Amino acid sequence: MNMVSPTIAPDACAEERQDLPTRAEAEAAMRVVLAWAGDEASGDAARNLSTLIGGSAPGPALKREYPHDFRVDPGYLASLPDLQNGPESLIKGAKAEIQHVGISNFRLPIRFHTRDGDDVTLETSVTGSVSLEANKKGINMSRIMRSFYRHAEERFSFEVIDAVLTSYLADLESYDARIQMRLRYPMMLRSLRSGLEGYQYYNIALEMLKTEGETRRIIHLDYVYSSTCPCSLELAEHARTVRGQIATPHSQRSVARISVEIASGKVLWFEDLIELCRQAIPTETQVMVKREDEQAFGELNASNAIFVEDAVRLLCKALEAEPRVGDFRVVASHQESLHSHDAVSILTKGETFRQLSYDPRLFDTLYHVG
Repeated sequence: MNMVSPTIAPDACAEERQDLPTRAEAEAAMRVVLAWAGDEASGDAARNLSTLIGGSAPGPALKREYPHDFRVDPGYLASLPDLQNGPESLIKGAKAEIQHVGISNFRLPIRFHTRDGDDVTLETSVTGSVSLEANKKGINMSRIMRSFYRHAEERFSFEVIDAVLTSYLADLESYDARIQMRLRYPMMLRSLRSGLEGYQYYNIALEMLKTEGETRRIIHLDYVYSSTCPCSLELAEHARTVRGQIATPHSQRSVARISVEIASGKVLWFEDLIELCRQAIPTETQVMVKREDEQAFGELNASNAIFVEDAVRLLCKALEAEPRVGDFRVVASHQESLHSHDAVSILTKGETFRQLSYDPRLFDTLYHVG
């Protein structure tokens, strides 16, 4: 008897092949089955199912409870992987030197010594960085914080920053390093005529750099003042005297960021730098104001009308006359009440702050928000 082999239509074969699951679908189905099977059956079920789809069997089932009683011994600590501090072969990208790598906005309370002999504790944001040689994968960033905490309980000064820098230069085996600390420093400000007092807060940053055996100490200060436009003042007075027309000159809140390198062996208190700015530009914004103070402030502004070019030059003159100040930079922004844009200026002295390019968002950071 002749046997006739059954035939399958080509379309049916194609349809059958389309119904076969992909590997991804099979693995997804395996995970569903494992979930149904539960923890006890998951080990054997996983091995059987993974074999069916051509995969490798997973390891033993993992524990799902936190081990409160686990203790780390030296042997276990030595076994932990450390990819960040791994060999040169693990470097991704160009094997290039990195000028700065570290942490930013690490915050803690720091005690600062005031010019009057008191201490004040302020929340301080710390940025710490070191250089990284081209043949090193990375650094252990937690060492920067550990180095800082070893000295943070001491009365704070540039000498303590120096101790921190020395510590983490040694810990991280780097050839240069820097620390920058940002804070808001309170000073009591007396009103112009009423005698009221209130706290003015100043955005200040301390910075220390150690590079090529040289140490530099820098203070950054944002000084906020009112600027009355001289041109607008003259035009307003012209309208008053020639046409009897009342007119007001335009004034605006303005910010100057002063960065100064402190001369070697000298001490420059925060209060000293703030008072230097007040003497150069006396129209500092006020804290407590009554009617007589508001009138006085208008008179003070009219007596000290300045363009943004005047502002940086006045501060330059004051800084040049201060023997405790070395190189410096003054960046000013007058946030115009007349125009839809700001008037800005940068003046530098010395090589420390000289630069051909500046951050395109530099002037955006000079807005004072109270």
